[in-house]
Amino acid sequence: MVSILILTKNEEQDITNCLKSVAWCDDVHVFDSYSDDDTVNIAKRAGAIITQRKFDNWSAHQNWGLANILFKYPWVLYIDADERVSEGLYDSLAKIDLNSTKAAAFKIQRRDFAWDGTWLKHAQVSPYYLRLFKPEKMRYERLVNPVSVVDGVVETLTGYLDHYPFSKGFKYWISRHLNYADLEAIMRLEDIGKGTEFSLSKALFNKNFSERRYHQKGLFYKMPGRPVIKWIYMVFWRRSFLDGKAGLTYATLQAIYEYFIVLKTKELIRNLNDTK
Repeated sequence: MVSILILTKNEEQDITNCLKSVAWCDDVHVFDSYSDDDTVNIAKRAGAIITQRKFDNWSAHQNWGLANILFKYPWVLYIDADERVSEGLYDSLAKIDLNSTKAAAFKIQRRDFAWDGTWLKHAQVSPYYLRLFKPEKMRYERLVNPVSVVDGVVETLTGYLDHYPFSKGFKYWISRHLNYADLEAIMRLEDIGKGTEFSLSKALFNKNFSERRYHQKGLFYKMPGRPVIKWIYMVFWRRSFLDGKAGLTYATLQAIYEYFIVLKTKELIRNLNDTK
């Protein structure tokens, strides 16, 4: 068996179906950032164990949860409220012998679904995530869109983690990504100030998934015209057009998000120069 960790903040719309997808587990932890809707009451009625902490940033919050929540089992499956454990993933979890594996974490493939139910099969930029792990072997870095750093071997688990990022509508998605853009811009400014170097060889060939993603993101942020590059990459390289109108729309939304980061970074640099 594994323990379940779910991060929440005002997730009354999604938490019920999320909890239903892990109803087979007898150690479900909801790590809540003081929701002011019915999230906590719903989770309590479903039998989840509640831990609350004020949210500061993604990596600090996640690292605190792994270090301080008392899990019943040595392995933790981490999911968000707008995600669901599919039947295929549950079957893999039921079959795997976690007591004998040499792995410290497992990569799980995620399926993103559009607002109309379309599986964004080709539009997904990062289809694998490190979500099943031993908590003492995992840590997170970066303020937002954290990089998962594992102390040990990483293997792959079959089955999908289903994700519904538009469950609360376009307005919520855009608002959330505006907040993400603020944090991404702050980290971009920190990298510029520190003169952080990123390696092309590590971005392309590093065997460590998290390390590879870290350098890919760092190099990408140095490119001019990133929003256009991202749109072209998603539409033509990843062939998001094969996902129909939903795929093209999603690629456009991701390019707009990238533009948010560009604008916010320029704003921070301008404000910094004005104070000198």
